[in-house]
Amino acid sequence: MSDSSKFGDRRGSIAAAVTVVLLLVGGVLVAKSFTGNDAPPQPDAAQSAPEVTQGDPAPSPTTSAATAPSSAPSTSAGSTTKAAPQTSSDFGPIMGPSAPASLVIPSIGVSTKGIVDLGIDKSGKLEAPTDFAKAGWWADGPTPGEFGPAVIGAHVDSKSGPAVFYRLGSLKKGAEVSVVRKDGSTARFVVDRVARYSKADFPTSIVYGDTKGRAELRLITCGGAFDQSTGHYVDNIVAFAHLTS
Repeated sequence: MSDSSKFGDRRGSIAAAVTVVLLLVGGVLVAKSFTGNDAPPQPDAAQSAPEVTQGDPAPSPTTSAATAPSSAPSTSAGSTTKAAPQTSSDFGPIMGPSAPASLVIPSIGVSTKGIVDLGIDKSGKLEAPTDFAKAGWWADGPTPGEFGPAVIGAHVDSKSGPAVFYRLGSLKKGAEVSVVRKDGSTARFVVDRVARYSKADFPTSIVYGDTKGRAELRLITCGGAFDQSTGHYVDNIVAFAHLTS
């Protein structure tokens, strides 16, 4: 399986918006090299997620999606045993299914329409948008606003310059993200953190796993240093956000 990825490498294969064990993204693009101030911004270390243990199990997204929280158990009719008081949990808002149509992130100047469906190719890689001006979403996962982790990826750059998620690394905690859905509703998210992960140790179980009862969003592109010898970025940038309305 190739370790090349699709969302922004230059002078060779494009770097992955999401690099996962058994779920890599691949593709080829000849692009110009950016240096110095032209390099994509990186997230602050203070925003990064907790350290991931080496060898973190990385189930594929289709097997790592969490199940919806169950309701509290009820006591049987006529029972003489007093039931223990139940503590209700607020999992936040949850929306019904509807595919995304457009994405807006005002703080980093993102506004893109026509979000495309991304599937898995025959080699087990997540497809990437063919249009560098568009984002794509993992169509086999939750739609934005549903319970679980909805995943949207986009290129960081191309041969002609910055792409949709060029500034994703500069996104800050508390930033607003809006996803207009095809049913006309808008899923509004707030960013919890932005982290950078080595592609060699991408934490699939964190990105695609249990969201603890919430509707959440993952925004993914490539980042870190650019390896001139391989033509790839060495890391991925992941923004974690939760639904607010």
